[in-house]
Amino acid sequence: MSDIEKVKKLREVTGAGFKDCNLAIKESSGDIDKAIEILRVKGISKASKKMSRDAKEGVVAVSGDENKTSVIEVNCETDFVAKNEDFTNFVFELSELNNEKNSNIDELSKSKMKNGETVEDNIVSLIAKIGEKITIGKAKTIDNLGTINNHYLHTVINRNISKLAVIVSLETKDKSDTIKSFSKQLSMHIAASNPLALESDLIDQSIIDKEQELVTEELKNSGKPEEIAKKISIGKMNKFKEENALLSQAWVMEPKKKVKDIIHELSIPDLKIKEFYRIKIGE
Repeated sequence: MSDIEKVKKLREVTGAGFKDCNLAIKESSGDIDKAIEILRVKGISKASKKMSRDAKEGVVAVSGDENKTSVIEVNCETDFVAKNEDFTNFVFELSELNNEKNSNIDELSKSKMKNGETVEDNIVSLIAKIGEKITIGKAKTIDNLGTINNHYLHTVINRNISKLAVIVSLETKDKSDTIKSFSKQLSMHIAASNPLALESDLIDQSIIDKEQELVTEELKNSGKPEEIAKKISIGKMNKFKEENALLSQAWVMEPKKKVKDIIHELSIPDLKIKEFYRIKIGE
């Protein structure tokens, strides 16, 4: 095999540029395996420099079935790379592996992918090939007994990969098409309405405190008497809690009704929303 053929082969195997492959072949005296190692070392060096940059773009991917469903976020620097085929193929395989590992990022990072390399090593290779910082972000697995899961993907890029994902877990013995249809609609509602919790008293106290702080500051500058300002403050906070708790939100497909009204109309006595999770790139 000539040196030019070896360079071509090395490019196919590593995805690195012609110049880097040519230098690696010369440095390894024509040994392709050694040249791959040389590029990996250089790739790690390149990857290290890129890790200091911001990676605020990316994708989310969902894997699993109605009993166990997982979502994972993978970040990069630009939307262009988020649509790159090498990147999306990596995310697709990573998503399936994430569902196996129950979203345990430490275990996932050390797990081997189909090419025999670990997730960590594959990320390093991808950084060297694509030229952008790539990181694993949030990950979540929903696996509850006696429930049925469904999910919704918004702005789909490829297969199970998108910019926004929602997983919903409903607790019920009913496995009818009605439940499956409702769970899909509920996922779409959550994607659009972004509830902070199932019920108002479950909203994180730090979020409540921050909102109260903003409302107080707003009313302080309004010039209204203290008693009136206090009543307005209570009203604003009640509205904030109602609009950000899933059960009390206006149903996006029929805004005159609330989510809890739609559940009541289904007339399924044991139906409960067990859990939900929403993730959007950039939020």
